[in-house]
Amino acid sequence: MKKRLANLLAVKSIVTIVLTCVFAYLTCTGGVTAEQFLTVFTVVIAFYFGTQAEKRQQAAVSESDTQQTDQAA
Repeated sequence: MKKRLANLLAVKSIVTIVLTCVFAYLTCTGGVTAEQFLTVFTVVIAFYFGTQAEKRQQAAVSESDTQQTDQAA
């Protein structure tokens, strides 16, 4: 639970949340169009979740390599 909270407070997460809030506010006040908001929001969210998925995949590969090394010994 503490690790999840620490990850949530990572700089990347904070930037993603702040950017989302700012663009949502600008869209509601007419500062940007809904189309502009959707474009920026899609890019940011895709990047955020893409890097999270890559981290999980690297961790799984690393764990698999460790298990194979332990079995070979």
